Parts: sequence; structure tokens; C-alpha cells
Amino acid sequence: MTDKTTYLTREGRARLEAELEHLQTVERKHVAERIAAAKELGDISESGEYEDAKKAQSLLEGRIRELKSLLSRAETIDDEQTSNGEVRVGSSVTVRFDEDGEEETWMIVGSAEANPRQGRISNESPIGAAILGKRPRQKVTVQTPSGVMKLTIVRVR
Repeated sequence: MTDKTTYLTREGRARLEAELEHLQTVERKHVAERIAAAKELGDISESGEYEDAKKAQSLLEGRIRELKSLLSRAETIDDEQTSNGEVRVGSSVTVRFDEDGEEETWMIVGSAEANPRQGRISNESPIGAAILGKRPRQKVTVQTPSGVMKLTIVRVR
């Protein structure tokens, strides 16, 4: 795991905290019950159910550790930080692609909340990193895995 700061919106932090709570209180109990039930069936050395339950327990504990680590180094994005007209983590940004004039609006979020299909791009992605600190009407050239993109910042909220 890394010590790198993770940026989260208030909603994203709440979602991850709720997931952690659910895993610790509900899922741990469920997995423990599965393990106990598999042990009651007899010889665990040849029990597929016991092996499956132990794997599930390992994955569960790994996710709990991951969430705890992420939340311990998370910085919550404050709404006041996003309102100065400059692209920041938490900003909603409308860009126009110079090639075809198409416009898209994205929210810049930390990598833990990124979901491009939902219009949420990471501040660490090529486009996200390139537009950070920019203001409306500024032109940006971005090297992406699929080639060079040229875009103009239209609006920042």
C-alpha cells in the first residue's frame, strides 16, 4: 500500500466508510458462519466449501485493510476549494475538443472515485492531470494512450 494522499468527495468518503462498516459488521460474520458450517461437515482438508470460505475471508480482510488505509490517508475535498474558477479536484469541468467541437463535462475526483462512464475522471489520469490549475478559455494539449488530444476549457464549477 502507498502513503500517497487520496482525494475524496464527501459522498465518496461516506460511501467508502459505509462499505467498511458493512464489511466489518455483516460480511465478517457471514464468512465466519460459512467457515464454522464447513468445519462441522467433517474433514476440512478435503472440503471445497471450507477452502472457498477461507478464500472469501482472505479477500474480505484484504478489502478491509485497503479501505482502512485509503481512508486514513484521504483528504476530503472541500466545496470552497473548488469555487475559484480554476480546475481543482472536486471541480466540474466542461471542455470542448478542438478536433470536432464536441463538449463533455467531467467531475475531477481522486483515483478512488474515478469512473469515466459516469463522467468522473481521476486527477491522476492524463487528461485530469493536464487540466488541473487551468481556467476557462485556456487551451490544453494532452498526451493520452490513444494519442494527442487538444481541448479548450469552457466552464469550471
